[in-house]
Amino acid sequence: MLEDESIQDYHLNILDIANAFESLGEKIAEEKLVRTILRSLPKRFDMKVTAIEEAHSISSMKVDELIGSLQNFELVVDNRTEKKGKSIAFTSSTKNDVVLEDCMGNEGLSEDLVLLGKQFNIIMKHVIKRHRPNGQNIRFNNDQHTRNEEYVKPDEKSNQYKGVQCH
Repeated sequence: MLEDESIQDYHLNILDIANAFESLGEKIAEEKLVRTILRSLPKRFDMKVTAIEEAHSISSMKVDELIGSLQNFELVVDNRTEKKGKSIAFTSSTKNDVVLEDCMGNEGLSEDLVLLGKQFNIIMKHVIKRHRPNGQNIRFNNDQHTRNEEYVKPDEKSNQYKGVQCH
């Protein structure tokens, strides 16, 4: 059985093989099919295989019983992994967060964050426009730790903007 293959698909493959053997004149015993299925399952079924071997008599077990038990186990495991994927890890809150949550609720907080992001983008656009008047370069004087007003080297093209350069 492949790692990503379902029990149902694997069962159909086993039945095809068993039918092919029977059409050739050799019938495979139920016990041999059960043992083959248990032996060929991937590691994710190891717990279930051990439980089945200890709880049931393999020699009297039918293939359909085994497949039903394995399908049930597969369904339970898939549901558990699905729930784990949706959880949130490492959440924390402070007293202020609890008070804000009580006052505004989760929806109000998320709306405020969206509004804050929009205002930040508007301010950044204004800052960028202020720093490139007429497409000229702006330089900072790092020696004096103060900003020089627009400084353009005479040999540079005045319509080409290189942005703020830090050294």
